[in-house]
This record gives sequence, C-alpha cells and structure tokens, in this order.
Amino acid sequence: MAKTVLVVDDAAFMRMMIKDILTKNGYAVVGEAENGLVALEKYKELNPDLVTMDITMPEMDGITAVREIRKIDPGAKIIMCSAMGQQAMVIDAIQAGARDFVVKPFQPERVVEAVSKAIG
Repeated sequence: MAKTVLVVDDAAFMRMMIKDILTKNGYAVVGEAENGLVALEKYKELNPDLVTMDITMPEMDGITAVREIRKIDPGAKIIMCSAMGQQAMVIDAIQAGARDFVVKPFQPERVVEAVSKAIG
C-alpha cells in the first residue's frame, strides 16, 4: 500500500506542486491543508504516514503546528518546506520535531529524498 501524505501550505500552487511530485513517485496524498489549524484537524482525521509543512501560514504557523501534532502523536513524521532557509527557522523546526527541511523552490529529487528518508 502507498504511504500516505498530508500536504500543508497556504499557497494552493505549492500544494499542487508537492502533490504532483509525490504522486508521481508513488505516494498517496490523502489530504491538504492551508494552515496549521486545518493541518491539526486533518492529521487527527487522516493519520497520514507523513506531513509536509510550510512554516509561514495564517491562523497557525508551521512550527506551532508541528509541536501540536507531536503532542497528539509523538512519532509523527513531518518535513518542513519553506522558502525561508534561515538558520534559526530550520533549527526551530527541527527542535519542534521536524525530520527534515526542504527549501523552496523545490528540487523534486530533494523532496522525494526527504520523504523517503523520513518514512523509510
């Protein structure tokens, strides 16, 4: 069975791009969310194998969402995807429990590598 992924980004175009990369590589995108609050609800509902999470979003940012998801499921596998490759953000994301960090604009190979490394 294909590994399931929840794609979280406030930009519909980015969600579409990530979804496209993942489905072409055999992953099943089971849900999408446009902010951290929606991501939290979808995570509880769908229990995906992996989450790709943007950092800067309205309502609830990605780092807060990672912390909240990890409270529900300490074993959650989350990869941060963000245009901001600032050191502090990367460190915050990893400390919050993210497994990896992919910088936009994406290299499809890098996205696939991060995902397969996180879910094995």
